[in-house]
Amino acid sequence: MKVSVLGAGGWGTTLAILLHYNGHDVTLWEYKKSYAKELNKKRVNAKYLPGVKIPREMNITFDLKNATADKNLIVLAVPTQFLRGVVKKIDYLNIRDSILCSVSKGIEKGTLLTVSQMLEDVHPLLKPEQIGVLSGPSHAEEVSRRIPTAVTAASVDLDTAKTIQVAFMNSYFRVYASTDIIGVELGGALKNVIAIGAGIIDGAGFGDNTKAAIMTRGVAEISRLGLAMGARPETFAGLSGMGDLIVTCMSRHSRNRFVGEQIGKGKKLKQVLKAMDMVAEGVETSRSASQLAKKHNVETPITYEVYQILFEDKDPIKATTDLMTRDMKTE
Repeated sequence: MKVSVLGAGGWGTTLAILLHYNGHDVTLWEYKKSYAKELNKKRVNAKYLPGVKIPREMNITFDLKNATADKNLIVLAVPTQFLRGVVKKIDYLNIRDSILCSVSKGIEKGTLLTVSQMLEDVHPLLKPEQIGVLSGPSHAEEVSRRIPTAVTAASVDLDTAKTIQVAFMNSYFRVYASTDIIGVELGGALKNVIAIGAGIIDGAGFGDNTKAAIMTRGVAEISRLGLAMGARPETFAGLSGMGDLIVTCMSRHSRNRFVGEQIGKGKKLKQVLKAMDMVAEGVETSRSASQLAKKHNVETPITYEVYQILFEDKDPIKATTDLMTRDMKTE
């Protein structure tokens, strides 16, 4: 299979190497010409994936036309908030017979669209069965070292989901197929917001009890919003829901948890983001998710408090107190 991975961050590079290992003809696209040349020369993504060798046989390019022409599968590994700009530059004729698989985990700022919805918005001639997503508990730092991992491939068309499943699956990367694309996308995006909340708990010095409560009630509000948007409830108990939430809230590799931890220690958002090379998708998604919840009349108190802390400078201790003293509920 001819495959292109758009986005040479840590996750894009990891998946390009995995797909090459699986026997595919792989092209990795990097938007910055100078960095593409460095990757070609050094064959190590020192900035985003240090210590992992990029096979010599794998093509690396900054030419988007070359990267998307005549490909069976195009993997979109560009952060959500930058993806529309890249997709707009792709000639539809280059992708009219391709499957597009998003591995980004966010909700677009302003439009409140998931990536699959955004792709159809940019290229209306794309058929829904051409679009898929891959999501689940899968840090690049572990997958790149072939540590056993399981994820979900989803599309409205089961055959498309299975095509993605077959392309990625191997002895260390297990893939399940699903037709609940909206549920898989929302699980991947919204858990990043909850992970920022979990990081705030860590940074502020609260305990395991507090973190467990945030995670559990986080799943409840993700599910509520997901169901209101047409997702299936079982998806949020699976790999792309609970599985991804657990790893993102707990792992030392999690950028979103790290952002929350620094905020919980008293740092300001701009200060934290300025010191980071990689994107924490949950930051902008907290704003989009709060707007989606309001649009669908769904209660998402944790998401709302995370948004308030990040963008309204609310004190994390006050936010936690407000969550704890809300009106009594049944579970």
